[in-house]
Order: sequence, then C-alpha cells, then structure tokens
Amino acid sequence: MNRLTLLALVLALSGLLGGCGSAPDTHSSPAGEEPFWRAEFDGVAATRPSEKSWNTETGNRDAEGWGNNELQYYTDDPANSSLDGAGHLLISARPAPAGSELPCHTQEFCAWTSARLTTEAKVALTHGRAEIRAKVPTGTGLLPAIWMLGDNGAEWPEQGEIDICEVVGAEPRTVYGTAHGPTYFNENGIGGSLALPADASKAFHTYAVDKQPRRITWSVDGKPYFTLTPSKLPAPRDWVFEQDMHLLLNVAVGGDWPGPPDASTPSPATMTVDYVRFYGEGRA
Repeated sequence: MNRLTLLALVLALSGLLGGCGSAPDTHSSPAGEEPFWRAEFDGVAATRPSEKSWNTETGNRDAEGWGNNELQYYTDDPANSSLDGAGHLLISARPAPAGSELPCHTQEFCAWTSARLTTEAKVALTHGRAEIRAKVPTGTGLLPAIWMLGDNGAEWPEQGEIDICEVVGAEPRTVYGTAHGPTYFNENGIGGSLALPADASKAFHTYAVDKQPRRITWSVDGKPYFTLTPSKLPAPRDWVFEQDMHLLLNVAVGGDWPGPPDASTPSPATMTVDYVRFYGEGRA
C-alpha cells in the first residue's frame, strides 16, 4: 500500500469515527453570515449558563401554573439547568426531591422540577434569523419549548409570541411552530407543523424562524414548513411582531396540552441545546 492510499484510508476512518458523537451540524446558515449573538455553551460541567445573557425564572404557584396549569416547579438548581462540559446546555425535568414541598398552582405541591431560561432585557431579535440546534425530550406529559416573547411591555397575548418549536406529549415526531397575538392565541394560535423521521429525542435538529418585516417563516434543518404574513391573521389583522423579541427555553410537565405525566414519562427528561444563534438585527 503506497503512502497516498494509506493517507486516504486514515482520513476515511477518521471521518467515520468522528460520526460517533453528536450528529454534525449540516444546516448552518450560509457561509460568511455571522451571528450578532451566539451561545455555544462552552464551560465546565455542572456550571450554570452565563448570567450575562440568561435569566432563570422560578416557581409555579405564584405564576399560576405558568398559565397552562403546569405541574413543574422551575428552579435555578444546576440539576435542572447547567452545562455538560461538552459544549451543551442541559435543561432537565425530573421528580422533585423527597420532602421538598414546592408550592403548586393546581395541587398542594409540585411533584416535578424543571428549568425555564430567558434572555429578557439582555438579548433580543428584531429582524433576522433565530436558530437553535437541540435534541428535544419526548414522552407522556412533556412539553419542551423553544420560543420568543415580545419586549413591547404589553400583557400577553398583546405582547406577541412566536413558538419556534414545541413537541407535545404523545406526538414525539411532530414539531409545532405557532404565533400568538391579541386575537389569535391559545388554541386559536396560527401556525403549522412538520413530521420528523424519528422521535425528536433521537437526534439533534436545527429549529429556526426567519423573522422579517411582516413575514415569519418556520423551518427545521433548513426545510421551511410554514410562513405567516398579516393576510393570514383574523380581522383586524393585528400584527405585533415588528419589535424586539427575547428567547425562552424550557421543559414543562403536565398542563392543558400534554396532559399529566405517568409511569412511562422519562426521568430526567432533558433538552440538550448545542447552540443558539441570532443573525440580522437585534440587541445583545
């Protein structure tokens, strides 16, 4: 075997071995386009994400079940949200510690804990692309979400909401993307869905929205599946998305949409976030 043949064989084997980790990102934005903000989650295992960019919301009862009669108590414990030391952020829902007595909205105590991270007042997208590469947990009673809220100071739903990715309970292969506004919210939110080739928990996918003036397009792995314009809104077509919007990442348990968890619900149920990138215009 000559040197060139041997070198080719070594390179081929290196490529195969390199595929044994998390799947490579083959859906990144066009070459030469640089994000104005990015979170790559490099850091020591079990440390919390940077407070420069991230807030951690906590509680349940005072938040009235987070508006959906959810059963998890959000904490700032590293057990619920921390880096893994390999370039990922982990957001984990897990049973509450014995004797923790965390006050719940729909029952005396919350039986689950989880985390809800936001970039409110720190990072926001005005116009451009929000791109999140993540592996999303699936299972009965779970509702992981990657989403955005408006910074206009209004109460929800006038605030405006863009759900970049939701995967609900018993539909592990369906990704939902939805917009909520003053006259189209909750079950009347307007959006679309995409079927994945396997459960969302089996592989990383790149979930994105392209937020342009009077147009929002949702995509997964670079494949657009729904576009919203003012013409698709109910009268009076109150478009509330021409504003800065911040990001939220959370794993909810129970509530109005997914229903309660059961013995089959994975524990912990973890959203693994590889990166978050904002392209275009915004605040960072």
